Amino acid sequence: YSRCLLSYYLAGDIPEEKIKYRDDNFFKEKNVEVIFGKKVEKIVPQRKIVLLSTGETIQYDKLLIATGARSKMEEIPGKDLFGVFGLRNIKDAKNILRIIPKCKEAVILGGGLIGLRAAYALVKRGIKVTVVVKSPHILSQIVAKEEAEIVQQHVVKNGINILTNLAAKEIVSVGENLVVILENNEKLFAQLVIVGKGVQPNIELVKDTDIKTNYGIVVNEYLQTTVDNIYAAGDVAEYYDITTKEYTINALWPNAVIQGKIAGVNMVEGNIKKYDGTLANNSIDFFGLPLISCGITKPKTKEFEVLVKKDVKKNFYKKIVIKDNIILGFVLIGKIENAGVYRELVRKQVDISLIKHQVLDENFDFSNVIPLINQQRERFKEKEFNEIVL
Repeated sequence: YSRCLLSYYLAGDIPEEKIKYRDDNFFKEKNVEVIFGKKVEKIVPQRKIVLLSTGETIQYDKLLIATGARSKMEEIPGKDLFGVFGLRNIKDAKNILRIIPKCKEAVILGGGLIGLRAAYALVKRGIKVTVVVKSPHILSQIVAKEEAEIVQQHVVKNGINILTNLAAKEIVSVGENLVVILENNEKLFAQLVIVGKGVQPNIELVKDTDIKTNYGIVVNEYLQTTVDNIYAAGDVAEYYDITTKEYTINALWPNAVIQGKIAGVNMVEGNIKKYDGTLANNSIDFFGLPLISCGITKPKTKEFEVLVKKDVKKNFYKKIVIKDNIILGFVLIGKIENAGVYRELVRKQVDISLIKHQVLDENFDFSNVIPLINQQRERFKEKEFNEIVL
C-alpha cells in the first residue's frame, strides 16, 4: 500500500482498498517468495546469512537492506500511553480510527508534513485539533517563514488551531482523557495525541558489522554499502544530495522507488547503473491549497539568488532559488502546474542563463526549456528528448 495516502484514508477521503497499488497476487506472479511473521534479527556478512527470529537462517549471494524508517517519537514522559500514536503505517491509521468515534479533541505534536497531514485528516472527521509546533512556524524543514505563513493562515481558516514556539514536556492520563502539558505549563485536553516528528532510519540490523553508517546506511553511486555484496535503498539509505552536495537521507517515496530499481539492476547485472543522487521533494494539498517544494528552499548565504513572484491574497507564491545560473530549489503554492519542469532543471543541474528571465513567468512550461535542451544535450540523454530540435 501507499503510505503517502494514509492521511487521506484516515480522513475518510478514500477507502482502504484504494491505498493499495499492487494486486494481492503481485509477488506470486513475479515469482517472489515473501516470508511473513518472521523478523530478521541479525545480518552476518562473513557467512552471507541473515538470522531470523525463529532461529532459522537464510543464505544470500546479494542482499538488499530496505528496512525503511519508523516514526520519530518524542522522548517525553507519557509517550507510551494508550491514545498516543505516530502515523507511519496502516496499523497506526487503524488504531487511530478505532479511537475516533469517542474522540472530540486531538493534539498533534509537530508542524511538519506528517503532523499537518494528520491534523487535516482529523478535522475532516469533525474533531477539534490543536497542533503544537516547537519552531516559529509550521513546515520549518521544507519552506521559509513567508511561504509557511500563507499555508498557516489557510489551515487555521479551515479549523486547525496552531501553537508555535512551544513543545510538550509531558503527557498524562486523567480518566478517559490525555493531558498534554506544554513547556509554559499550559494544559491541552484530548482523547488522542499524534506525534508527527518525522522519521528515523532502521539501521539496527547492521550494527556490529563492517557496513558503514552515519544517520543512515552509507551507500555509493551504485547503492552499494561498504560490504561489496550488500546494497541499501529507500529511507534507510544515505547518499549524496544533488543540491546540497552533502550526504543525507531524503525519506521520500519517489527517491525510494528510483533507488530500489537501480539497486535491483546492480545486484543482478553487476554495477552497471549509477544513481545521480537524492533530492528533497515534497508535495501536499491542505484543504484545496497545494504546495510543492524541491531542493534548497531556505538559502543561508548571499551566493544564492532568490526570485519571488507572489499574490498572497490569492494564495499564490512562486520562489526560485538559483546559484551560478543553476536552479537549486523552488517553492510553488496555489498554482503548481509544471512543477515537474522545474524539478527536472534542478535534478539535471542545467545552466538556465538563456531563459533565466522567464522562470517566474506565470505560463512557464516545457516549451521554455527547449532552447536549453538543444544547448546542453549532454544533460538530456533520455530517449524522450531525442526528437527535440530547434
